[in-house]
Amino acid sequence: MNVLRNSVRLIGHLGENPKVRKLDSGKKVATLSIATNEIYYDQSGKKVSETTWHRLTAWGKQAEIAENYLKKGSEIAVEGKLTNRSYEDKNGEKQYITEVVVNSMLMLDKKNGNV
Repeated sequence: MNVLRNSVRLIGHLGENPKVRKLDSGKKVATLSIATNEIYYDQSGKKVSETTWHRLTAWGKQAEIAENYLKKGSEIAVEGKLTNRSYEDKNGEKQYITEVVVNSMLMLDKKNGNV
């Protein structure tokens, strides 16, 4: 059950091309954002669509896959863990970030008729 304690699974579309950086250590890190959509009917029976944006960070091999195969609009499924961090911006103000650190990723776009 420990594996389930901090586990996130999302399916969505990329809002922009992945941003990939190579660190001094040689390791790559990619930042991505995906949109997930939830469709439901409200009390009056009207169809409602809600979009939620999620920040993702992928390291190493996952970052390389993102760099080489993903682009804005790509549909992906990801599994990872939810993390929180903070930093000081250039004005000295503390900024907080919640993101999903990707453990595994599956590309869902059809290519040449195959999934």
